[in-house]
Amino acid sequence: MRARNSSGSPKRLKPSIALHVSRSDSLTGDNRQLLRATRAPHRSSLEAMGRRGDRERGSASVEQAGLAALVALLLLAGIAAIASGGEVDAGRSLAGAIGKKMRCGPHLPGGCRHHPLVPAYGWPLARLARALAPAPAALPGPGGLPLVPVDFRRCRRESCAAAAGPHLTASGRRTTAFTELLDRRRSTGLVEVVYWLYRPGLGWERQARRATRADVEAAAGVEVRIEDDPALVPLETLPGRNHYEFPASERPPWQWHVDGRYPGWSS
Repeated sequence: MRARNSSGSPKRLKPSIALHVSRSDSLTGDNRQLLRATRAPHRSSLEAMGRRGDRERGSASVEQAGLAALVALLLLAGIAAIASGGEVDAGRSLAGAIGKKMRCGPHLPGGCRHHPLVPAYGWPLARLARALAPAPAALPGPGGLPLVPVDFRRCRRESCAAAAGPHLTASGRRTTAFTELLDRRRSTGLVEVVYWLYRPGLGWERQARRATRADVEAAAGVEVRIEDDPALVPLETLPGRNHYEFPASERPPWQWHVDGRYPGWSS
């Protein structure tokens, strides 16, 4: 668009308007380029990993599938045992065996197959420890109740240690003795088995038995079973035996004096 000056000749307007339009056009072009650059942002590696995880979320590993199959087989075996036995006791025995395997596996090597005396002392001395075990005896406690030796890990009161028979307490606890074995056959030819008996309120009683090589051989036919009474717990393989807390009057004399057979497990 043109205008005329005082002489009548046309002249151009000031270029401010044109410059303004041109500047506006250039900004528009920059914005377009910026818009093009931001429409398809680069996907980060984390986002890609997340999408791959979404695709794999529904897939099961080989270990998970194997565990599920094992549980299914155990359930089927339990049902079959109950059906074949005709009694619920058949299923209970299977459940007890499975529970024992799961419970004793992390404790000691061979603990699922043998009595705890066996990995602690070996078969010959384990049989000897069972053969020389003292019969459970009741002693009057501070409250007048007849108290039998119990497992201090499960009973610390007189009420749960009151005698109800030769093998059980009134609360159904088994009579228990903790063992310590000193094998001196190379020096003196003797084996000393120490039985530590704990009664709540009375503390600890020490009973020692000595045996010769002939006594060890004579005990070769003794059975070592979990269900025998009193229950025997070897101190050499008792986890954390030196760190149990007791009142001053019941502090065990054997703490910090029994060498562990499996250092790192039972210290």
